[in-house]
Amino acid sequence: MLYFIMKEAFFFEVIRMQTEFEINLTEKDMYRFSMYHNYASFQGIFSILIAIAAFVMAVLTRDRVTVEYTVLYVVFGIIFLVYVPCSLKLRTKKQFKTSGELQNTLHYQVDENGITVFQNGESAELPWKQVYKITATRHNLIIYSTRVSAFVIPLSQLGEKYGILKELAKKNVEKFRYCIRR
Repeated sequence: MLYFIMKEAFFFEVIRMQTEFEINLTEKDMYRFSMYHNYASFQGIFSILIAIAAFVMAVLTRDRVTVEYTVLYVVFGIIFLVYVPCSLKLRTKKQFKTSGELQNTLHYQVDENGITVFQNGESAELPWKQVYKITATRHNLIIYSTRVSAFVIPLSQLGEKYGILKELAKKNVEKFRYCIRR
C-alpha cells in the first residue's frame, strides 16, 4: 500500500512540473527586450559612459573653451543617450511589421526535458542543457538559446505559471546560467 501511495505521489509530482501557455508578443515587448539586451551588454554600458564623459567634459571645460565646443560636447552626449533607444525603436518596429512569426500566437510547453514552442503547425525544442541563459526583467522572462537569440515571454501574459516555469528552470538549468533574481 505504501508503494502505491509513493508511486501515486511521484506521478502527481511529474504532472505538476509541466506547464503550457500561449504568448502574443507585442512591439512593446520586443522593444523592451532590445533595450535590455543592448544595455546589459558592453556596447550599451559603453555608450552610457561616453555620454556621461561628454557631459562632464562640457561642464569641466566650459570656461576654457568657446561656447561652440561646450555645445558640441552636450550634443555629443545627447546623441549617445538618444540615438541607441531611437534606433532600437525603429528597428523593432520594422522587424515586427515584416515578421509574421512575431505577430502570431506562440504556444509554449515546458517540462522536465525543456521548452517546446509551437506555431502554425511547426515546433522548435530547446532542451534545458542547451539554454545559454535565463533571466527576468521587470516585464519579461528571457530564455536565451544563444548569446543573441532568445524566447521573450511577457510576464503579464504568463501569470501564475511564472512560478512553475521558474521552478523548472532552477531545477534543470546550470546555476551560472540561471540569472533570475526575483
